Amino acid sequence: MERNQKKSTILSLDYLFGEKLEDKEEQNINPEDSFLILDLGCGTGFSSEILIEKGYKVIGIDILSDMLLKIKEKKSIYQELHGLELILADINYLPFKNEKFDHIVSISAYNFIINEIHNPRNKINILNNTANALNKILKDQGRIVIEFYPENEKDLELFNKSFINNGFEGFMVKGNLRQQAGQTFLLLKKKA
Repeated sequence: MERNQKKSTILSLDYLFGEKLEDKEEQNINPEDSFLILDLGCGTGFSSEILIEKGYKVIGIDILSDMLLKIKEKKSIYQELHGLELILADINYLPFKNEKFDHIVSISAYNFIINEIHNPRNKINILNNTANALNKILKDQGRIVIEFYPENEKDLELFNKSFINNGFEGFMVKGNLRQQAGQTFLLLKKKA
């Protein structure tokens, strides 16, 4: 699991700073800059570790306190993790001020925001509210890469529409274009 999480994080960074999200008029975003990145659903910190290794400032949030306890244990051992800030919070209710983050990364966590929700209208409301909140906490020209595992094409469409309807543009990347579920990346940029 650790290897897959770290591999997905490295791929997400390639997408975050890749050409797919560039505008012709936009200055290239330099991946060497020291950005503040939100690790959305950080779990035990595999993604945060990679982000810190690459020189980024990271705030990790997770709703599960036992996950945060595991990464806090790592912080006490590894000097390079001391700057990592951890917050116990729900992705659906983010405790951050507007325009705080340069970029947001979420590895294998975002699909859980509707995991226990069966009513389609409730799913749409949660997804729209969360996408709107992400838009607010992201700085201008901020980008998001979400790696997740939608259950089916209908849920994938709901996730995608929630971002498009809330001020984002971008792309979807699947390992196999015919896949109905499985690993999917949403590459998003806040509209100017």
